[in-house]
Amino acid sequence: MAVNPRSVRRRCQRAFSWIPVIFISGVVAWSYYAYVVQLCVVVYLLAYHVLFIMFAWTYWQTMFTKPMNPLKEFHLSYSDKQLLDSEDRLESQQEILRRIVKDLPVFTRTVSGAIRFCNHCLLVKPDRCHHCSVCDKCILKMDHHCPWVNNCVGFSNYKFFMLFLVYSLLYCLFITATDLQYFIQVWTNGLPDTQAKFHIMFLLFAASMFSVSLASLFSYHCWLVCKNRSTLEAFRAPAFRHGTDKNGFSLGLSKNFRQVFGDEKKYWPLPVFSSLGDGCSFPTCLVNQDPEQPSAPSGHPCVKTSVRLLDFSIESQSRLLNSEGLWRVVPEDEDKTGWVLVHCTPLHVSLSECRVCESALWVVA
Repeated sequence: MAVNPRSVRRRCQRAFSWIPVIFISGVVAWSYYAYVVQLCVVVYLLAYHVLFIMFAWTYWQTMFTKPMNPLKEFHLSYSDKQLLDSEDRLESQQEILRRIVKDLPVFTRTVSGAIRFCNHCLLVKPDRCHHCSVCDKCILKMDHHCPWVNNCVGFSNYKFFMLFLVYSLLYCLFITATDLQYFIQVWTNGLPDTQAKFHIMFLLFAASMFSVSLASLFSYHCWLVCKNRSTLEAFRAPAFRHGTDKNGFSLGLSKNFRQVFGDEKKYWPLPVFSSLGDGCSFPTCLVNQDPEQPSAPSGHPCVKTSVRLLDFSIESQSRLLNSEGLWRVVPEDEDKTGWVLVHCTPLHVSLSECRVCESALWVVA
């Protein structure tokens, strides 16, 4: 029986991908032995075990929570696959995809303005969805593939990943702080020359080293959560029909935080899923309010729009598509210097330009 080289290579890659996880697990197991057995201080053990349990729990959840894949609505039907395969011209293929996307809450595009389509999974990519070459599948709101957990970090486990960074950082800082006084005693020969001497010295070195790297990684992801961006979006801004916008999904600090951690405060510190949404559609902002971006001058229609449409801009497209009350943006007065929301019946999402600065505005009519 012939052996498929590609299958063997894939199995070897899967086996080697567990090496970082085994390394981290070994370090954590040793740190438990070094702290509890060799550095046994009863006063510290309670706090230590709380941090250890939360750290292990969040690590497990991040590692074994399966990444969510796009819903079946985003997969091409058999007839659409046949039709797409029969077309050789890129323009014709895009026309087919545009027809499919018309009934889906998809608002992002490629940099060239084309529909985001995965040739491997044969599906239209939902907003913020990317294909992972390691997992070989499309991941909803993919952030990155983390070798230390041997899993993709995305919509289903990003909250767990953030909590894993929090508790692992607190775990390392706690060990560093409580071990420091004994390290000083070892350095000044204040402790007898026993086996614990090695564990005390190396424990402080390992904990402080991991604290520095975890602190920088945690700070970076805190910034991403505040801006409502993924790691991939931080390197390449998402593109909409009017062009790229790095703050296209930013709704403000509070709402950005709740997108990841949810509305129930009691679930924030626990590694249980509480993120908002379904992972396939996300609310977007209509007007860029980021202080890093140039602001419109006083009296400018865009300023009035940003105030009038604030509540409207943060509504989810999925809710908008299913709502009975449909709205559009129209000129408020004859000189068309202001805009208001009015009720209408046909639903169509399109773009309009500001008549003064020609900047693009989302219009739902």
